[in-house]
Amino acid sequence: MNSNATRAIAVCLAAALIGALAGCSGGAEGPETDEPKGTITIGSKIDTEGELVSSIVKLVLEDAGYTVEDKSQTGTTEVVRKAIIAGEIDLYPEYSGNGYWFFLDELTDDEKAGYNVGETGYETTARLDLEANGIVWLEPARANNTWAIAVTEEFAQAEGLVTMSDFAAYVNAGKPVKLAASDEFFTSAGNPEFEEAYGYTLTEDQKVRLAGGNTAATEKAVADGTDGVNFGMAYGTDGALADLGLVILEDDLGAQIVYWPTPIVRKDVLDAHPEIADLLKPVMQALGLEELQQLNARIQVNGEAADDVARDFLENGGFIE
Repeated sequence: MNSNATRAIAVCLAAALIGALAGCSGGAEGPETDEPKGTITIGSKIDTEGELVSSIVKLVLEDAGYTVEDKSQTGTTEVVRKAIIAGEIDLYPEYSGNGYWFFLDELTDDEKAGYNVGETGYETTARLDLEANGIVWLEPARANNTWAIAVTEEFAQAEGLVTMSDFAAYVNAGKPVKLAASDEFFTSAGNPEFEEAYGYTLTEDQKVRLAGGNTAATEKAVADGTDGVNFGMAYGTDGALADLGLVILEDDLGAQIVYWPTPIVRKDVLDAHPEIADLLKPVMQALGLEELQQLNARIQVNGEAADDVARDFLENGGFIE
């Protein structure tokens, strides 16, 4: 046997030995790569978009090898907020504009005014929540899901209602008002800002409080005129508006702050799993206003499961296989 043949055989034997050792030691191609990376507990508010975004996050993390404990539809903002601060959940979708309310007593006048600008409000909230609670705000979806009031197109045309200034004039004229909304909309956000900016005041008998805060219920109530309801709480990214024949009254004085849907996560969890931020960033960047309206519509209008809608979005976008 010549020396070249001897060297070739030696190389082949060495390669085979290395491959066998790699298999025994659980190398990059070994079965250990399929082991879960850890468990992430996800929550959400009890609304359509909260469930949708939490489903999107869940599927992305599961696809990346994490075990996800799904506690979505956790409760109201107050409930889910307490849960993440207490460490009962690790991550949930919040809105940048809610930072205004979380830190209201600490904000300067300039910081308060900055919440009417999406990036400014987001940055303020992210900084304060990290400092105070060790919570990290990840990449937001730059789609403004702000508070709004919806009416039927027919009613809007009959009464000449286009803007919130028109609504204020309607209320102050003593015309019939039944506004269906969540308790949160009436007390801590939404209507109080509208009342201050536009100069009207709703009486208690003009308020129809619906439990939970799901706009699917408030919009259905105004579309059907349930119990005399002729106005309903809505959000900017709601999918059911067009299907129900509803229009949003324009916030012509800019009373409302900007609400960007944003996954937030406990810092200790992100420190242990820093790739979570990179996994979710391109996904959230792909969720524009129209995309969220369409996805929300499939849940609100078509009755599809949030997980199914989320999976379609992620697979079509190439985010998961």
